[in-house]
Amino acid sequence: MASSSEPQQQQQPKTQKQIDAEFTSYYLQRATQEFGEALDAVRSADDFKPDSSIAVLISALQQGTEMFSEEDKRAMICSEGSAKSSTK
Repeated sequence: MASSSEPQQQQQPKTQKQIDAEFTSYYLQRATQEFGEALDAVRSADDFKPDSSIAVLISALQQGTEMFSEEDKRAMICSEGSAKSSTK
């Protein structure tokens, strides 16, 4: 129980747009951690072109967020306070 000297924090509920942005950031961080070696192999390929291939690679990774429902994203971001803090 919080003491009376501690200010109570009231947070505004996050919008779906905020949740989507936070979830995408979290998802991309996790994906790059989990698939780091594979991504390095792709980046070192002879046909990898930094000017165009990076954008395609990021877009492909972001597509993975589409398999999660809005409810799943909200649960992940809101139930733990912040997904970002769970990766530190």
